[in-house]
Amino acid sequence: MAAPHNPQNLHKGDSRPLTLSILRWYALAFLVLAVLSGLAGFELGHLKAVWAALRAGDLAKASAAVSQPTADAVNAEFAELTRMTPQQQAEQLLALAIRRQQGSLDLIGQNAESWRGRLQNTDRLFDLVLTALKSEDLRVRGAAIEVDLAANNLSKSPRTVARLVKLIRKDPAERPFGLWRLGALGNRGVQPKLVLTYLLAFARDRDEQTRFWAVEGLAMLGTDGAVDPLLDRFAHDPSPRVRQRAAVGIAESGMLTHQQRFAAVPDLLNFLDDDALDSDTRGWVYGALRLITGEVLGNNAQAWQQWWAHHDSNQKPRSPKGVLFA
Repeated sequence: MAAPHNPQNLHKGDSRPLTLSILRWYALAFLVLAVLSGLAGFELGHLKAVWAALRAGDLAKASAAVSQPTADAVNAEFAELTRMTPQQQAEQLLALAIRRQQGSLDLIGQNAESWRGRLQNTDRLFDLVLTALKSEDLRVRGAAIEVDLAANNLSKSPRTVARLVKLIRKDPAERPFGLWRLGALGNRGVQPKLVLTYLLAFARDRDEQTRFWAVEGLAMLGTDGAVDPLLDRFAHDPSPRVRQRAAVGIAESGMLTHQQRFAAVPDLLNFLDDDALDSDTRGWVYGALRLITGEVLGNNAQAWQQWWAHHDSNQKPRSPKGVLFA
């Protein structure tokens, strides 16, 4: 894109100083163009149209030129989806959802069931699911779950829950994704209380790998009832890997809301009073507190306790039932 004209060159040979209103007008023009230059997919012709409208002093026309092509581009992109295969639709819509493109989440919700059995769990789709699951927007994470279930031909039904539980019990090799998707089904409203019961049992299995993925399943379930079990595994599981994963589930990953995570803060602070807590776990407590609250207080238990004591009581979500130490 050619650089915009310099306002000084526009008045070459004119000794009259620029008035304040003209300066403001050009400032607005450059601001609009700066915004436009950051919009992906904006064509040079659109930029020229906006610039022409600004030079003519027609701010209303310039504003319309800014918004209309974007809407047209989005509509064209969505219209193209109808000519794509289900695989291409799922991949494109999830990519749009990751970019927070308006309408993509609704379309995923409307079409996910029709995609079931018609998708291949390709590397690209799997990578998109993983990326979406890291989004700060829980709706985008939810869309990733919908696509993953469709790609693995898993219907959102009690029958699927029963089938996954049977598979998990029968074949340890299937437990990682089986436990993760069991939690995902519960998050989508399929027997969440029953799913919680199963995950609680697997979270106390003798096998470390099973407990690790049961913790993942609890984080994916994302219900209020999953918070205490995650805290319990964080404090008491004999495996550092499981304790760390429970910390991540409480603080960042999975489908817990910010309010649910914040409600765990008092229990996390209580952990710091436990002299038996090893240094790694104590460090994960501080890390979880920073991620949940956004406060940067370092690894200082007293500073965190003082912060919580002075925290506005009106902003304190109610804490879940405390975790009792053995």
